[in-house]
Amino acid sequence: MIIRKIKPADNISMAEIVKTVIVEMGAPKVGTAFEDVSLNDLHSTYDKKDAVYFVLESDEKIVGGAGIARLENEGDAYCELQKMYFLNEVRGKGYGMKMMQTCLNEAKEMGYKFCYIETMPYMEDAQKLYKKAGFEYLDAPMGNTGHYSCSVWMLKKL
Repeated sequence: MIIRKIKPADNISMAEIVKTVIVEMGAPKVGTAFEDVSLNDLHSTYDKKDAVYFVLESDEKIVGGAGIARLENEGDAYCELQKMYFLNEVRGKGYGMKMMQTCLNEAKEMGYKFCYIETMPYMEDAQKLYKKAGFEYLDAPMGNTGHYSCSVWMLKKL
């Protein structure tokens, strides 16, 4: 398994993975990453100084990814861990933690002080992973993500 920065050729695979996992998990298509316009061109979306997106590659096949970008409407100190999705075949094998650590390390290097994440209440495995990485629950959402269907909010001091 290789973790590397996204390339333009990875856009279609990652969009398919995000949509597949959202449907598989029973999450709504509205108010989630499923309907994000940026989903079809993650490379361009994250190709800037305050953002980055990584993919997990296995035998030249993209099997997951995650990114970091500024949390809209929260100032320069806050980033968001975004679009962290993995195919079922690689879940539960430690790659989520490795990917998250890669993203969080990059966020620190970019100068962010806090990292925010949103998820769904029934995505308990994801929440366990976030808690293990030091994220703590919040009582209300932050920023302006547009993901109004996500009702679990967490924050980590970097």
